[in-house]
Amino acid sequence: MDWDYLRYIRALAIGGTLAKAGELLGVHQTTVLRRLDQMEESLGVQFFERSRDGLQLTPVGETAFREAERLAVEMENLERKLVGQDSAPVGKVRLAAEDAMMNQLLSPILAELVREFPDIELEILTDNDVANLSHREADLTLRPENRPQATLEGERIAAIESAVYGSAQYCRRNRNMDIENHPEACLWIIPDETFSHLATGRWYRKHLKNVTSMIRCNSLQSMHALARSGAGLAVLPCYLGESTRELRRLSDPLEGESVDLWLHVNQDTQQMARVRIVMEYLVERLQALEPQLEIKTAL
Repeated sequence: MDWDYLRYIRALAIGGTLAKAGELLGVHQTTVLRRLDQMEESLGVQFFERSRDGLQLTPVGETAFREAERLAVEMENLERKLVGQDSAPVGKVRLAAEDAMMNQLLSPILAELVREFPDIELEILTDNDVANLSHREADLTLRPENRPQATLEGERIAAIESAVYGSAQYCRRNRNMDIENHPEACLWIIPDETFSHLATGRWYRKHLKNVTSMIRCNSLQSMHALARSGAGLAVLPCYLGESTRELRRLSDPLEGESVDLWLHVNQDTQQMARVRIVMEYLVERLQALEPQLEIKTAL
């Protein structure tokens, strides 16, 4: 089987049409059609169902596409290894982080970084579910976790504290609320099961076990937005709650519920000059934000 077949199968699967596949491959759509006919005829299989609406992978095509995706990742990783001995801060650096951290913590830092190092090309990967942030796909991964895998290389930034927050609007509507003794009287905005990395799970189980009025979210950004809009109370990272004008902190940082913030580096690319520079830059700037992450003062 010609290795180039997989390149065409991948482009056709991603593009969905001959024209879009041709754009991805940099060839005319008639070349793509001719190549597809050649592939299917030489192997005696059908990779795609063809219709007026476009192309749909057959079961055989799905198998080929999965292999094409795997090989594309491996080839890119190989390229990154081969250029890993470069000495100049030039080229692409992939950074993965949760949406909330990207918006609140990283955005201004990255704006400064690209001004200082204009030859570094940043690729940002974000996900609401931290478990989906792949170390294979990223050079650097910023993630909260108290027990990182022993095989991971990286730097601990600080401990992230969390507290109860509510909007001024919600507080005015519920002036007599007692979140410590009667939390069940309030509406709570809580994370769903995808937030397994949150250290605050113990607090939820202990204090909100009798709460029946709640909104479940699979996104920290959604929790933040709902709390800011006055929908209910939420336990939020202090770096997020303290910087939001509409929110009030209604508790001290939850004791024993902090989570460490780590910046991990991909072992395959950690020797690249551009990756080292970005990592050192982020560690220095993020550690300077420690007072925002570790709120120590009482209300």
